[in-house]
Amino acid sequence: MKDFIVIGGGQAGLSIAYYLKKQGQDFLVVDANAEVGAPWLKRWDSLKLFTPSEFNNLPGFPFPHKKGHYASKYDVADYLKQYVSTFDIPIRFNEKIITLKKEGSHFILKSEGNVYKAKNVIVSTGPFHTPFIPACHSKIADPIFQIHSEYYKNANQLQDGDTLVVGAGDSGVQILKDISETNRTVYFSGTTNIATLPQEILGKTLWWWFKKIGFLTVTKYSWIGKKLVSGRQPVIGTNVKKLFKKPNIHCVGRTLDTDKYDIVFEEKTISSIKNIIWATGFKPNFEWIENEQLDADNYPKNYRGVSTIEGLYYLGLPWLHTRGSATLGGVKNDAKYLSQYILKTMPSINTAQKETIKELIST
Repeated sequence: MKDFIVIGGGQAGLSIAYYLKKQGQDFLVVDANAEVGAPWLKRWDSLKLFTPSEFNNLPGFPFPHKKGHYASKYDVADYLKQYVSTFDIPIRFNEKIITLKKEGSHFILKSEGNVYKAKNVIVSTGPFHTPFIPACHSKIADPIFQIHSEYYKNANQLQDGDTLVVGAGDSGVQILKDISETNRTVYFSGTTNIATLPQEILGKTLWWWFKKIGFLTVTKYSWIGKKLVSGRQPVIGTNVKKLFKKPNIHCVGRTLDTDKYDIVFEEKTISSIKNIIWATGFKPNFEWIENEQLDADNYPKNYRGVSTIEGLYYLGLPWLHTRGSATLGGVKNDAKYLSQYILKTMPSINTAQKETIKELIST
């Protein structure tokens, strides 16, 4: 029986583990992957963060690159490994939790091979669970290579010939740029009305300006926050208009339907495509948590990570509280709040202990 089990060993799970360690809690992190940083290493090779190093810190440990550096996926994975080693965070790997339920005053967690018990559980599995691909993909002829952006590494995975990228978010745009540099014909499906922001303005990073004007601390409950949550997020750091002007990129509008080799778009039907990358996002999956209440977007109902089920908490969800809640450098704020909330609600800790721990947290 653990005081806490943290599900997920990414940036959210490690951030709360840092505070649990400072509190002297008996806790364990369980992670479905084989190593720290594995979800980052699975992503495409040319991936770069759009936040500079000084905005990528987890609590208590600066990101080990010079100011203004835009990290690769390898930089992030190495940083997370250093973090675990520095703070000696206990993690059990290759343990995907498939059911979680509360029995009386504690929780039962089951993986394929083990059963765990805990008084409290913190779910830190992030926002990216089940890759979403439109249903029309099933009607495409088998010889056409299809892959979701989660599994795309580089253009060496692709067959020779024309390639289609579907999706107008950061992933779709970065992958489109990556493939276009092979000089093959690339079709882009999605809206071209994409808001973009540069990484630097007037000699300062975009995130410096965001912090200066308070954008990073706007909550989802404020008027501005509600507008931002419901709006389309801009692409940061890629000049999309310039990218779309490349002679080997052709924008064809939304994908409407498919029929074997014929891909039907808003602007034309194309039959020459040999590869499709679906950068069409993810759907959340919390169905494995018994009796949890989900909102209209299928995320658990909560306030700043505190669930409707006593003793069950969440970290790393998009807009858990602010725009930065699901980012590498922003999750620490939610983790600190949650750790302080836990202190206030744990009857087993006396007042003197709470004050000592609060002092540790503040440093």
